[in-house]
Amino acid sequence: MILIVVKYRVRPEAVDRFLDEVADFTAATRAEPGNLWFEWSRSVERDDEFVLVEAFRDGTGEAHVNSDHFREGLARMKPLLAETPLIVSRSVEGEGWDRMGELTVDA
Repeated sequence: MILIVVKYRVRPEAVDRFLDEVADFTAATRAEPGNLWFEWSRSVERDDEFVLVEAFRDGTGEAHVNSDHFREGLARMKPLLAETPLIVSRSVEGEGWDRMGELTVDA
């Protein structure tokens, strides 16, 4: 699978509405056949930073970045950003989350 983590620094005046502004892009991406997950979080260290963790089945990432909703989502997002996002994008084995062996919780 392709595992991607992106950090978005958002302009102060856009922080409170950022997730609403990317809601259509988020919904369209989650509906893609190759999408495994597309999850937004807000940094606990920086009020103006949002973190996106996303994953796609092998061979489906190109369709994502070539989609209309991807181009539209980035165009809508760009004026809200304070700087160019930081990204890590890697191919990794598997197609989902694994349990953490170093920290097992007995229920």
